[in-house]
Amino acid sequence: MEVILLEKLRNVGNIGDKVKVKAGFARNFLLPQGKAVSATEENLAKFEKICAELEKKAEETLQAAKKRAEAIAKLTINIPMRASEEGKLFGSVGTREVVEAVKPNSVEINKKEVILPECPIHELGEFEINFQLHSDVNVPLKIKVVAEE
Repeated sequence: MEVILLEKLRNVGNIGDKVKVKAGFARNFLLPQGKAVSATEENLAKFEKICAELEKKAEETLQAAKKRAEAIAKLTINIPMRASEEGKLFGSVGTREVVEAVKPNSVEINKKEVILPECPIHELGEFEINFQLHSDVNVPLKIKVVAEE
């Protein structure tokens, strides 16, 4: 199925690209989320009219993500967790715990933007995680999982 992308998508294409994707991906994700429209002559004509608006909106989104990235890069995050004497956690540190640890620093983070190195973290130590704020903005951050006192 051919679609016209209305926003930049990683591993798919840029704004305005006419790409061929699997029908299920288009029907179940791209079209309902408003990320693409089907590639008909009518939609091509409409896209030509709104192309400048979409590019301006995409640039604003990118600038906002870069601004958030600067704020995140300055952070130092310690996550206190209950742990055994060997350093194994009673539980784990996942995306939710990372988001909760960042909240007091007044930086807006969505759970979907957090990329952990391996699924949940199960031990004490220092780990590097990534925040993917935009398809072009990826911010690494070191977090420390420390024993709760």
